[in-house]
Amino acid sequence: MAKDLKTMFVRCCGYLQDPHHVASFQKLCGVQGSFPVKLSRKEWENDFFVNGACVKRHQDQSGNGEGHVGGPQIEGPLQRKSVTAREQHNDCSNKLQHGTALVSGIGETPEQTVSHEGNRQSSGCRLTGKSSKAVESDRENGDSSGRVKPLRRNSLTGDVGQEFIIQNKFLFYLFTFGSELGNEMFFIVFFPFLIWNVDAFVSRRILVVWIWNLFLGQSTKDIVRWTRPASPPVVKVEVFYNSEYSMPSTHAMSGTAIPFSLFLLTYGRWQYPFLFGLSLAICWSFLVCVSRVYMGMHSVLEVITGFLYSLLILAVFQSTLDQIDSFYLTSHHAPLVIVILHVGLGFLAFTLDTWSTSRGDTAQALGTGAGAALASHLNHQLGLLADPPLSSLPLAMPPLSAALLARSLLRLLLGVVVLLATRAAMKAATIPLACRVFGLPAGDVRQARQHMEVELSYRYIVYGTVSFSCVCLVPLLFSYLNLS
Repeated sequence: MAKDLKTMFVRCCGYLQDPHHVASFQKLCGVQGSFPVKLSRKEWENDFFVNGACVKRHQDQSGNGEGHVGGPQIEGPLQRKSVTAREQHNDCSNKLQHGTALVSGIGETPEQTVSHEGNRQSSGCRLTGKSSKAVESDRENGDSSGRVKPLRRNSLTGDVGQEFIIQNKFLFYLFTFGSELGNEMFFIVFFPFLIWNVDAFVSRRILVVWIWNLFLGQSTKDIVRWTRPASPPVVKVEVFYNSEYSMPSTHAMSGTAIPFSLFLLTYGRWQYPFLFGLSLAICWSFLVCVSRVYMGMHSVLEVITGFLYSLLILAVFQSTLDQIDSFYLTSHHAPLVIVILHVGLGFLAFTLDTWSTSRGDTAQALGTGAGAALASHLNHQLGLLADPPLSSLPLAMPPLSAALLARSLLRLLLGVVVLLATRAAMKAATIPLACRVFGLPAGDVRQARQHMEVELSYRYIVYGTVSFSCVCLVPLLFSYLNLS
């Protein structure tokens, strides 16, 4: 019985990990790739011998009058293709940069893997989702409204990604927004807004949950070491995190931990309907989780694992948040413990695998947590940003007015400008300084940051300073400008 359950569980995991489910969902949502696909013999013959489309196009692109560069060469009953050294190099680069699995993935047979390799190497004339004639007709007519590339290049390799076709722009913008709910620019706006305009008490605890979710999620990625879903069949709508491992989805973890911890920490402390808070948390989490499949960054299994993993972490930490927060605020040993804990976890994360962008994300979260915890301790010692007394609970939401909205927006805009300026100034100074201190060349910033000494120094100093400013210095500025 136990053996049957194990076999069923493994098969279920293999089914949910299959990249073809991601590709099918993308197609359902109107996303079509532009990578070449392998054609059957009959299709090649129709194009090659009847229409002449392949020969003509490759003549136009290569300038080669022989007409076989990039197309098939016919030798007896077999079809072969001529591949230049440059094309082979680009193909190998694409496999690494686009997260192509180099071994058979779970739920994928060796035959499917071979078929995908053939698809990746094929220089066929038809594009996924549209025939070559339809694509050429669109280009001739100037119809390129649905043809776009990923918004940001890969943060490690610099790869800009392949062009793809968007047929449903509403879903594209919706899931792009959902994906951004797990990126840096969202956090640099969300947490300050929560601290300055809502409740510093809640924000301190959510930061603890978020940091531990990100640390445990990224560390698990480096232990499991699963690659991103293979492309093709998956279309890489986003490539920024494509060089990282993918199991579990840390976007799904953050997109679950933040809304659900926000709901658990505010319900009963603030007056609002239970169903409103729960529905908001569910919709927020669902949007982020589904967006990662839409973007081609995660399989269904990785997203589900991230969701459940985050709920487990939240359940463990929910009962200890009061003790952690009280220790950070009141203990005389708190500053030393905060620094040792956050820096020690950063060193631990760097020993799990070779350098990748996930190392920086982990150190960035730990640096942010350290800076915020130290600032909260200082605020408590100086009597700044005191929490409302228990007798005033539950807190009532103030009535919306033009003056309240204007004051909140002014605090947010002014504060975020200060934080972005602080981040930019610290970035410009920290990496060259770290390279000089550790005797490393500073000419190539990307290479310099692959050294643990530089990356940890850079992340802790920059984001520790930014979060310290957010929690302590910016509120003092608001008080000075009478914006508190």
